Amino acid sequence: MIKTDILIIGAGPTGLFTVFEAGLLKMRCHILDSLAQPGGQCMELYPKKPIYDIPAYPEIIAGDLIKKLLEQIKPFNPSYSLGETALTLDKLKDGSFRITTDKGTEISTKIIAIAGGLGTFIPRKPKIPNLSQYEDNGVLYMIKDPNQFKDKTVIIAGGGDSALDWSIYLSEIAKKVILIHRRNEFRGANESVSSVQKLKNSGKIKVITPAQITSLNGSNKLESVVLNQDGNELTINTDFFIPLFGLIPKLGPIKDWGLEIENNAIKVNNSFDYQTNIEGIYAIGDVNTYPGKLKLILSGFHEAAVMCHSAYSRLNPDKKPSIKYTTVSGVKGFDGSVKEAKKSQISKID
Repeated sequence: MIKTDILIIGAGPTGLFTVFEAGLLKMRCHILDSLAQPGGQCMELYPKKPIYDIPAYPEIIAGDLIKKLLEQIKPFNPSYSLGETALTLDKLKDGSFRITTDKGTEISTKIIAIAGGLGTFIPRKPKIPNLSQYEDNGVLYMIKDPNQFKDKTVIIAGGGDSALDWSIYLSEIAKKVILIHRRNEFRGANESVSSVQKLKNSGKIKVITPAQITSLNGSNKLESVVLNQDGNELTINTDFFIPLFGLIPKLGPIKDWGLEIENNAIKVNNSFDYQTNIEGIYAIGDVNTYPGKLKLILSGFHEAAVMCHSAYSRLNPDKKPSIKYTTVSGVKGFDGSVKEAKKSQISKID
């Protein structure tokens, strides 16, 4: 049984920043996420994509934002259950909750912060008859370790940001990258389209459009794909086929917990603390909904800060939380590390 002050469901930017805000108030956090690594959509969908609306960063790569957040919360030493999905929720007599995951992990907590972004993700799969035969055996829907493609032939299918970004990135690692799209036009960022065009012109990426993959071949693992281009069939040898047609967001088992749901999002009280209709359970970030909701990372950061002060009051009903100005107090981590705030000097001016 894992015991924690706050269970954070979702390891995206909002979930990670919650650890920091909770840590300032001396509350420990455990993070649960169905993905195998922290970062949420930023790491799974567009790790190399620039983000322009993070305060103080005119531009920051999505993956670098996650690295910065992980560095920021390191002093508060959160624990993790990654690659696991929250399955069941039990509310106990003392007001605490017990959550069981699909891997059998049990977590005891008095506060739950659902920060699951758009929910759990299911890859949108192409309609290829024998696709399932090669899943995890040459067919991948997410890229977790780019180094596995070193000196390999990789076929990527898709026309959005994820397909373009990974084609660009893997062009420096793989022996050959082939990008296939069913249209001539791509719907990704103009900068990414231009980069792919340059790599195509230099011979580092092969682009085949309009075309669609119709079948896969191989005995024990994927060996080749068959594509249709203008009615003509072409077989291409490959080591990997990565269809990147997006992810389908779903709330998953959380939708059966008795929470108020509206348009696949969790309704919260935004006039106070982003608490759901179940006391002790909050929803922050893109997973929640309320009048005037803006689905921005910035909004999630604000909601996390407000939610943590409410959670502190629930855990410490006899204490009043004070706003922690880190410019005054510094950051004192659970691991003993201390970042002291620089003290102002009182000087006489003649």
